[in-house]
Amino acid sequence: MSAPQRGTPTAPLTVGVVGAGRVGTVLGAALAAAGHRIVAVSARSARSRARAARMLPGVPVLPPAHTARAVGTGVLLLTVPDDALAPLVDELVAAGGVAPGQVAVHTSGAHGATVLRAAAEVGAGTVALHPAMTFTGRPSDLDRLPGVSYGASAPDRLRPLVTRLVADLQGVVEWVHESDRLLYHAALAHGANHLVTLVNDAADGLRAAGVREPRRLLAPLLRAALDNALGLGDDALTGPVARGDAGTVAGHLSRLAGDHPDWLETYRALARRSVVRAVAAGRLDPRAAGRLLDVLAGTGPGAAAEAATAEVATAEVATPDLDTAAPDAAPVSAGGAQVPATAGRPWRAAR
Repeated sequence: MSAPQRGTPTAPLTVGVVGAGRVGTVLGAALAAAGHRIVAVSARSARSRARAARMLPGVPVLPPAHTARAVGTGVLLLTVPDDALAPLVDELVAAGGVAPGQVAVHTSGAHGATVLRAAAEVGAGTVALHPAMTFTGRPSDLDRLPGVSYGASAPDRLRPLVTRLVADLQGVVEWVHESDRLLYHAALAHGANHLVTLVNDAADGLRAAGVREPRRLLAPLLRAALDNALGLGDDALTGPVARGDAGTVAGHLSRLAGDHPDWLETYRALARRSVVRAVAAGRLDPRAAGRLLDVLAGTGPGAAAEAATAEVATAEVATPDLDTAAPDAAPVSAGGAQVPATAGRPWRAAR
């Protein structure tokens, strides 16, 4: 990974954008600001046409095949929903819009370059270039682009072009193997999309508890938690799971069952995952982990801990090694079951 920087001064690229959604219009505007020629944009809905007029003023709005032809041997930016990519490329190829020497670039996180195989078969280059950022389709998005990472998959011959595009966007390239695109995208969706749901669920719970301004209450706590998680990994975990407070967790479950049964199972699943990671990182005594797992499962002592043994043993964590490694810890009986402590990590009491 390299630091974000401006692209080197070279001849501007000819760029066409198919899909005037939130991503396409912002990236098109950013490339235009970097000196590239945006020759056409395709927008089908009235909202998309309005967005294109706002973000790409003066750029002709053309049908997709016409936009592809206008690009010639330049860059065709395809910013449409994942499931629309392959049919769109088939349509463009059938209409003669894709030319040898053209480079088709899509922005899907889940797909690699192979989804554009129809374009490759007629001599076009194919690239997957996914910005790891959320977009609103407004000018303010441009201020958020510097420093954004782009998950890229491309053949070696096109890597210099990808590097140039990302540099002109003031971003950072992260090369993702074609076979790892779904894992890459699942991780981003889990971390970012599910975070939105968690925050909104938490705000709803606080509001139901009588908190007048739940978002104001949450803001400093969540910002600190996110900063600590990014900087410290599993060592950032605090709260009842990290402390082994099974009674508190049992109280949470009881109250949620009555007031918020819709996110009770989400709480259970994430608390269980937190237990597994805390043990693997040496943050939680395996005995306490066993008690927590039994509470979360609603079973008698030992049943849940036994079921989680393999999960704990194989857990992979990314916590910085802030302590001197300890000798391998033997499995400890937790509520009648064996919950292994992670080798090479001492147990540390939670804050």
